[in-house]
Amino acid sequence: MATVLKNISEIRRFFHRNEDPVYFISATNFNLLGLDEWVKNFKYICYIDCYGGKHPNVFCPSEQPHAEFQSIEDINNYLLQHKEVIDFIKRRGGKPKFVFLMFDEETERLSKELGADVWFPKAKLRQSMDNKIETVRIGNKAGVPSVPNVLAEVKNYEDLRKTCEKAGIGHDLVLQSAFGDSGHTTFFIKSEADFRRHESEIVGEGEIKIMKRIDCRGSAIEACATKEGTIVGPLMTELVGFKELTPYRGGWCGNEMLATAFPPKVREKARDLTFKFGEQLRKEGYRGYFELDFLIDKKTGDIWLGELNPRITGASSMTNHAAFAHADAPLFLFHLLEFSKKKFDLNVDELNNRWADPEMIDGWSQMVIKHTEDSVDICTTAPETGIYKMLEDGRVVFDRFDYHRRAVESENEAFFLRILQPGDYRYEGADIGILVTRGRSMTKSFQLNERAKKWIHGIKQAVDGKPLPTASAGPELSDPAFKIL
Repeated sequence: MATVLKNISEIRRFFHRNEDPVYFISATNFNLLGLDEWVKNFKYICYIDCYGGKHPNVFCPSEQPHAEFQSIEDINNYLLQHKEVIDFIKRRGGKPKFVFLMFDEETERLSKELGADVWFPKAKLRQSMDNKIETVRIGNKAGVPSVPNVLAEVKNYEDLRKTCEKAGIGHDLVLQSAFGDSGHTTFFIKSEADFRRHESEIVGEGEIKIMKRIDCRGSAIEACATKEGTIVGPLMTELVGFKELTPYRGGWCGNEMLATAFPPKVREKARDLTFKFGEQLRKEGYRGYFELDFLIDKKTGDIWLGELNPRITGASSMTNHAAFAHADAPLFLFHLLEFSKKKFDLNVDELNNRWADPEMIDGWSQMVIKHTEDSVDICTTAPETGIYKMLEDGRVVFDRFDYHRRAVESENEAFFLRILQPGDYRYEGADIGILVTRGRSMTKSFQLNERAKKWIHGIKQAVDGKPLPTASAGPELSDPAFKIL
């Protein structure tokens, strides 16, 4: 084995011969789908078995009594204390390495008890970076501008108006508190009535990001800050707030990846800004995988920083399965490389230039389908994971089991990953599953296309439920506090 890895081939070989057990621990394995095929001894430890026991590298312990989960961190901490998980990790031996979608200091403590290394920056650093207020400040230092904004505490509506007048950003506003996602903590304020509706979520929340509202398109791009420089993935569209997919206005509900979704100048600018932001993150002490949301002004084409996710995200499955990832290596492999302590010498500029080539991007889209009705029941039937076909009359039917999205042969097929299980509560906002298709799910004007609507309808039609027993009806089950992807 080379003492210093000098090219992609050697990096790929290094991981194909990896002997250290590496675990992705999360509610599902969706975010790092397929990584087990690049890294020997890579296993998923999950709370939800999306595959009905058919995935060879997914381990799901039996259900044990636990407190109501309030976050993904709670799920991970539950898993790390589960006897079956502990036995599984000890039985496999070696020096375990853990990666997570989300984790906190308790997760770090539990990992240490198991003798495992967490291959991410410390939770405390990640949390500070995840703060939307801090993101603006990091962006400013990197030369990556945010939508015209002011950062301030808000006492009441009059106070908000005075702050905005002083900042010269008008009164048609978007407000975001420091933490939160998928539309839960983003508020569109144009009038006092709008403010009153969300007042309790704004006042007393510390500094708020108060932005001028612009007419924009959402986009996402992922990257990895390594010691050799920041490696940048492709710019993706974002599906946001479609009522067919999510009950949350402004909530993320999927992505598309295709070379022509944005003009070349926009793609080039986004890549340049992401590189600059990654280099600033390195100066701030952060390294590894991260994602940026950019807001692209429809009229001017100006690109503004939206938010930073210092971690893998719901879009990571798209990034790590693109054509460039199969030609070279998935972006997350460089994250593992950065934390492996293996020496490497990589020409990051050459890699970034190659990944900027439109020929390296093939067209895919993913839609995260939630229960969008204001109702609660118990799921009795849900479509299983696998490959589905759309018939000529628009009906969607199950074709065969598979856990590879690449098994999708045409735009008349789709890969569905089941999240909602029979026996689960089905409430407004509950994740039903993720549908991955070849080609676009939106029109050129960024609205859901007819094919996507038929797919969504077909999957939802296959979900059924029964009423809750009266004694089981509880308001907390209809008010999910977090998303699991």
